[in-house]
Amino acid sequence: MQQQDARHAGNIVLLRGACLWLLMALLLAWCMVGLNFGVDPLKAIFAGKFTRLLQAHIDFLLMTALILGVYAARVSLPWTVRWAMVVGAFTNSSLFLLMAIFPVLDNPNQPPPMIFTIFLLASVLMTSYGFGKAAVLVLRSTFK
Repeated sequence: MQQQDARHAGNIVLLRGACLWLLMALLLAWCMVGLNFGVDPLKAIFAGKFTRLLQAHIDFLLMTALILGVYAARVSLPWTVRWAMVVGAFTNSSLFLLMAIFPVLDNPNQPPPMIFTIFLLASVLMTSYGFGKAAVLVLRSTFK
């Protein structure tokens, strides 16, 4: 275990998270293909705007790339930063996914339920903390 931690600078959770979110992006890509071919069960699941599903797909890809970029720097990060990045990357991307599934969350004439607003704010805070702190730590490592 010690050798694995040294090899990954203790950031193995970043690599695992990035792989999961890449797989999620691929799954959503296939869902979009199915929607374009008119697969009825997918139309029932994704009752919201197609663009929200596309945004979820792109956001999962973007978060994967960001996590892999930070991982590639091989700078040891505190566990709170690693987990905030991985969990925040999922929750942030899932906001679009939820809007694609539940159109009521994407209605400009009606405020979303309070639980969605709390989830959104918690996601933005967690993602900002994780990626922001990682950016600062990686930047500081370049001056040592």
